[in-house]
Amino acid sequence: MATTPYFILSPNTVLSLIGLAHGPDKTLPNPAEDWREATVDVVIPAFNEESNIPLCLAALARQTRKPTRIILVDDGSSDRTVEYAQTFCDLNGIDLITIRRARSIGKTPTLKRQSREFDSDVQFILDGDTVLESENYIDRVVEELYKGAGIASACGTVLPLRDRDRRAMLKAEPLQTFLRSHPEATIYPKVGWFHHLQRGVTDMYRDVLYYFLQKFVYLGQVTFFGSILNPVGCAVAYRRDVLKTIVFDRYEPLLGDDLTNSEDIFIGFAMNDNGYRNIQLTDVYARSQEPEVGRVPGQIYLWSSSFLQSCYYFDELMRSPFKAFKRYRHKKQEASTRTGGGADKRVHFEQYRQPFGADYTRKYGRPIGWVLFMSAFEKVAFPTVLLIMIMLQLWEPLAITLAAETAVGTAILVTVAKGHRLEYFLKSLLVMPLRYAVLLFDLVTIGRFAADLWIFRNRRWRK
Repeated sequence: MATTPYFILSPNTVLSLIGLAHGPDKTLPNPAEDWREATVDVVIPAFNEESNIPLCLAALARQTRKPTRIILVDDGSSDRTVEYAQTFCDLNGIDLITIRRARSIGKTPTLKRQSREFDSDVQFILDGDTVLESENYIDRVVEELYKGAGIASACGTVLPLRDRDRRAMLKAEPLQTFLRSHPEATIYPKVGWFHHLQRGVTDMYRDVLYYFLQKFVYLGQVTFFGSILNPVGCAVAYRRDVLKTIVFDRYEPLLGDDLTNSEDIFIGFAMNDNGYRNIQLTDVYARSQEPEVGRVPGQIYLWSSSFLQSCYYFDELMRSPFKAFKRYRHKKQEASTRTGGGADKRVHFEQYRQPFGADYTRKYGRPIGWVLFMSAFEKVAFPTVLLIMIMLQLWEPLAITLAAETAVGTAILVTVAKGHRLEYFLKSLLVMPLRYAVLLFDLVTIGRFAADLWIFRNRRWRK
């Protein structure tokens, strides 16, 4: 996730509006596989998560779908993450496989190793600082994952993990059992008011950002194109065989573990480039720990730089709009051939069906490439326009632009926030200054990316 894309009426805002008006592919899914029979491994990457891992495991324990294995991969933690996780599982009768590293090597090797060494159908990645709020979260994402062979990843709606969510979870019996054994555990960290204030600011900003993106922008993209650019990587289900063959077996010989500064963005782009889809559900929720406001720029840099780096690697996908007419003619020819040859003899029908393979993308592009192209345009153009207005002291046009954008963005947010409209109206107005600061910060990311590309020739992009 990055910044909200609207800039008065941005291209991606228009695409989402068109998608919602157009409606979904009306093909009725006829899956070849039964999602109920799929085996699911839950992989929990964790680094110094002693305050969060009991919450993560408690939410996992109440899931309606029980995983085949739960694998905790401790990435060189210096705190009591492993001890707390093992104690929680022992006390609550949960089988836990623990893999400990002597030092931190990142999340990408974790995903790669589990995709190769285990044999599950679904690899569910759950970050150690993330809580599955919906008890049927895993059930729903696996169900949607198996509605078509072309769906490679599925995630739910992710929102910030607030202090009130922590307090509510402390009432759960599994956590009470754990706390009786470890009363010193800082599940609800005792920090000063200033730290709570900083986290509260981040939570409010991210709440508005995530709600706008997932309830409007991504929903429109999934409706129109059947996919989003990349899943939200803190609570996502992957088809393990696709993750292994399409991402790691293909790109490791070229890039090793340097899959950009945020691996979930690279993985999502790779899936789209090969004709697979990333879908997001709006009826199940997870909550993830957000950093204090002082650490937000660093996290935004990772996301934004990874987006630009992925655009560099998947430039043929980004050029899809320029291949749209060629793709249209190819589809017409295929349809004509099928009509001449009689009825469609497929047994299993799938929504948004498209040919697999990166070769097809190079030749014809992908419909989702429109989203990538527009996003890249917005990423560079919008902060540049703001900077030019400030440098030329065009205060009146700048004021009109900001006021119009605030009005449009707030109107959309209030429309989609059914039942919480006043709350999100006020939040949207309060976080606008921070949003514009983040927008201008993207210029730093763009400059550093350009320097990596053309000055330092640095391609070792890794989280």
